[in-house]
Amino acid sequence: MKDFWLSCGHHLLDRGPGGGLVVSDEFLKVYFARPELTPPPEACVVEKTLHAALLSDPRRPVDEDEIAAIADADARENWTLVIDFRDHLLRYQTIEAAYLSYVRGGLGRTPPIFFNQLVHVILRNALDGCQDAFQLRAAELFFRAQRVTLHEGSLLSADEERIAGSNPAPTSPLVSMLGLEASTEIDVLSEENAESYFERSDQFDMALDLTAGRRGQAALGEVIAVWIKHLVAVETDVASFVEVKGANFTWYVGLDAEGTQIGDLLWNGEEVDSRTRERVAALYTLRFLDPMAAAEAVGGEPVYLILAMTQEKVLRMKPQNLITGLPVRHLEAVS
Repeated sequence: MKDFWLSCGHHLLDRGPGGGLVVSDEFLKVYFARPELTPPPEACVVEKTLHAALLSDPRRPVDEDEIAAIADADARENWTLVIDFRDHLLRYQTIEAAYLSYVRGGLGRTPPIFFNQLVHVILRNALDGCQDAFQLRAAELFFRAQRVTLHEGSLLSADEERIAGSNPAPTSPLVSMLGLEASTEIDVLSEENAESYFERSDQFDMALDLTAGRRGQAALGEVIAVWIKHLVAVETDVASFVEVKGANFTWYVGLDAEGTQIGDLLWNGEEVDSRTRERVAALYTLRFLDPMAAAEAVGGEPVYLILAMTQEKVLRMKPQNLITGLPVRHLEAVS
């Protein structure tokens, strides 16, 4: 069995009877070992003592007065955020339940990076045993921003963090097209190189072809169905299509902020201009395999899912929208 996404810390977690991930001391220690929390040599005694104590006992209670006694203001801010996050995780039986609480109640001051890390490890759990590199690469859209480009009729998606730098004289057409540094190695995922995904899955250095009708876009729909089933115990069929035309637009979910805006236009019967249509990266119909799982408002019609890029051609998927936006009659978290 080929492993993947070791960087998410999945191997540090336990699995509960219902299949959800149970927080372990080892998992918590990873957060306390982050560079932002490692005291520099000039840090005060209170900060150094707190850091050492939590590395030894990561569940140790920490009150506000203890953090307030830290001399450095930035350090106080960092410790407040990470302790709030830790305490939130420990309130719930599983990481999935903690995530759903965030989704339904709001993130508050929780850093987005922590939220994305939860999505990462939950997907690793939901996709455990998956040997389909296209599904795994498509799943990266759930927790990592993507840069999108149209090249010779193909819509290619590459990791935004990997391509944030640029070089005035890149060495290959793909590097040039995506704005990569010349030293960056990147390939478009294909049937020919799919096996190599597993050994490089933590590098996030393979581009995905999201062109309608091709494997990448279909794989993203398959992962959406896995995500919904894992978190709310509802089975769905998610199929890609090309254009919302003559459809009974009963219900829609934007898979990101841009998709939501486009869905609002369609819902209100407004004209969607050509420049806006060009920003649509993927469209899906979602059908409930059990009609009784859907709210009455759906009336047997499909739910439309819309994924779109920003004007800067960046995709920032919001998988939480699938939890808050779907017309599910009864929501149920993994226990």
